[in-house]
Amino acid sequence: MHIKNFIFLLVLGVAGGILAVNVRRLISYLQLAKPDIRWDRIPERLKQTFLVGIAQTKILRDKTAGPIHAGIFWGFMILLGSAIEAVLEGIHEGWSLNFLGPIYSAWTILTDVFCLLIILGVFASLWRRYISKIKRLQVEGEQVEAGLILLTIFGIVTALLLQNSAKINLGMDGSWAVHPIAKIVGGALPLGEISYEVFWWMHIVLILAFTNYLPFSKHLHVLTSIPNVFFSKLGPNNVLPAINFEEEGVETFGVVDIEDFSWKTILDSYTCTHCGRCTSVCPANQTGKILDPRGIIVAIHDRVMDKAPLVLKQKSGIELTADEQVIMDKKLIGDYVSVEALWDCTTCGACMQECPVNIEHVPAIVGMRRSLVMMEANFPPEVQPAYSNMENNATPWAFSPSERADWAEGTGVQTVAENPEMDVLFWVGCAGSYDDRAKKTTKAFAELMQIADVNFKILGTEERCTGDPARRSGNEYLADMLTKMNVETMNAYNVKTIVTTCPHCFNTLKNDYPQFGGNYEVMHHTQYIRDLIDSKKLIIDKSKASNETITYHDSCYLGRYNEEYEAPRATLSDIPGLTVLEVKRSADRGLCCGAGGGRMFMEETVGERVNIERTKELLETGATIIALNCPFCTTMITDGVKAAERIDDVRIKDISEILLENIKS
Repeated sequence: MHIKNFIFLLVLGVAGGILAVNVRRLISYLQLAKPDIRWDRIPERLKQTFLVGIAQTKILRDKTAGPIHAGIFWGFMILLGSAIEAVLEGIHEGWSLNFLGPIYSAWTILTDVFCLLIILGVFASLWRRYISKIKRLQVEGEQVEAGLILLTIFGIVTALLLQNSAKINLGMDGSWAVHPIAKIVGGALPLGEISYEVFWWMHIVLILAFTNYLPFSKHLHVLTSIPNVFFSKLGPNNVLPAINFEEEGVETFGVVDIEDFSWKTILDSYTCTHCGRCTSVCPANQTGKILDPRGIIVAIHDRVMDKAPLVLKQKSGIELTADEQVIMDKKLIGDYVSVEALWDCTTCGACMQECPVNIEHVPAIVGMRRSLVMMEANFPPEVQPAYSNMENNATPWAFSPSERADWAEGTGVQTVAENPEMDVLFWVGCAGSYDDRAKKTTKAFAELMQIADVNFKILGTEERCTGDPARRSGNEYLADMLTKMNVETMNAYNVKTIVTTCPHCFNTLKNDYPQFGGNYEVMHHTQYIRDLIDSKKLIIDKSKASNETITYHDSCYLGRYNEEYEAPRATLSDIPGLTVLEVKRSADRGLCCGAGGGRMFMEETVGERVNIERTKELLETGATIIALNCPFCTTMITDGVKAAERIDDVRIKDISEILLENIKS
């Protein structure tokens, strides 16, 4: 064995051993968290991994940074072969992948191309971070590390390119190798045997050093991003796990500390790239609030790294030092994560939509809200009346349950108790039952169903709040009670299909209720309207032409959480004379109105109001009508239009109201 091979095997063994120890350490931390089944539906997970993890579809949503990062990522995927080849040569002089024949030719060409692309990508990244100073990349304490990592990447690919150039000059390249760029470089530089050895060692040592640095840095995502995407939630990612309040021995509810998270949340904290895409689209952060979704995940990571080794130390029977006990006694919420930040969240899901590695911020935030509410009774005082009203009146507002169906007087709409024969249950919701503005939408949609001769009923006084405001604001005990009562009522009436005008009710009934035995086909009224139009049960009057401009606001709980963007737009597009103007941030990039996550019932005292910010964007389109699909959005945007003193020249209407004005009855 040559001395080079011996030294290499020694270096490889030490590096591999250190990496194995640290990987085992990180896995042991995961095992401290709660179990969570994330290995079902393997084909769907593989598809998700390919699209998000390999094809980089979410990264590429950013038209500038996306191609840069994707190029570096794909380059490293290709250059894995070079690392393997370097290891083979380190084990035995002359070993390579040349036996792959034409495949080797294609791979070596790609190696050269991606070496060049990665070098260009590194320079572009350095420019964006240190010259252009992109805001989301300016994180205190991370600038030096980020620069060193980029320079290390530059060093790895440059060493590989020069190594291959020297190899060509020495006539050592494989018979199937094709290195167009390395050949040009080799022809321009006097690279010989010494150069080859220097750059070969530089290449392999930098790879091993970089790999062993990963477990201690934010760049751990290089190892964990693909697994994190594979294990990420399939389907709606805001479904919150139910709590079994009857389970014996349970001492905490919600997330008090890291042991209360699922292991996937801990893996999320390993995987955060600190890129700031989540924070850059957060409506709370962008309007001056303290909430920083990236900061939340980083804080969880910091708590894991501080506490987990001490927990394992205690479990092994070793007594903690006084300083270690101080760390153990710290609180996740308060010492690491700001209480105020948790209450800023509107649960809009924009952070999760943009995260390139499928981190689940909102469930983590709501989990911590749960412990604040149910363990400490620590919540904004203005939300207390909503909780009390939901408990006593089954609605967040101080209205009597006996008034819930008053809107239906004189409409001919019947309750299920009056006549249980129905095809569809119209879930009116609290806003649709009590709020004067939302009742206009309720009546408009009910009239549309009557025109279409739909056999529908309402629950009337038997309907209760779905529990969404309680659930998303952390009061799971109250939400659990309301949910179970609603499920019992609907199952007693053998409800099969539900339609509702409220996206929050829609999302909760569709995605949360199955955990409680409530399995129904649930549709939002914009979807149901679209079906009625497509089936010719509703006919748009083409003789009318309004000649007006309209813009449409996507509600988070219909759009981002349930991926329904087309049905409302298709209906608006079918109405003659309407010119639909898209707002700057629309569809899956839409900005929240500010009402989700229980924020409808809380005050906004810091920075700009989210609804004001959103309304500005809608008004900037120049539209004379703002189309909506949600009673909460209607309230928030109406308030925004009033604040802008535009209420006299800009109308706010639900999709159902607009359609009713243009339908043949």
